[in-house]
Amino acid sequence: TSIHHLCMMYITLVSFPCNIEYKAMPLVDDAAEERIRTLVHTFYARIREDDVLGPIFNGHIGDEWEPHLQKMCDFWSSILYATGRFNGNPIRAHAQLPDIRSQHFDRWIEMFTEVAYETMPEPEADDVARRALRMRVVLESHLPIAQEA
Repeated sequence: TSIHHLCMMYITLVSFPCNIEYKAMPLVDDAAEERIRTLVHTFYARIREDDVLGPIFNGHIGDEWEPHLQKMCDFWSSILYATGRFNGNPIRAHAQLPDIRSQHFDRWIEMFTEVAYETMPEPEADDVARRALRMRVVLESHLPIAQEA
């Protein structure tokens, strides 16, 4: 009878009318989105001025900072709260930067973690720092990291 019950459930599901609109429920509140925005904007303001990372980011992004900042807010919202707003491929984006070295990732992690703890509550900053480290590992494993000079 359990097979019969499962078959009946399947028939009920596939015959259910499909003209119902489903709206995604927000998985994150406005305050969390504002913390992400603060994190991203604070971090990239510092990046622009940094002696190590500034030339790389400024050279690649040029005058297109606003679209980049929005994309990064969408990325972190998607990573932290599964909002699904980010549409892109971080590996492909970073592959366009052939001179990235491990020291650049070191500096990025150092600065990003510092800003996370300055702008977010500790449990959230812990999560952000862990995910950033994981992202570094993924990027470094997929990119041809330039050897130190």
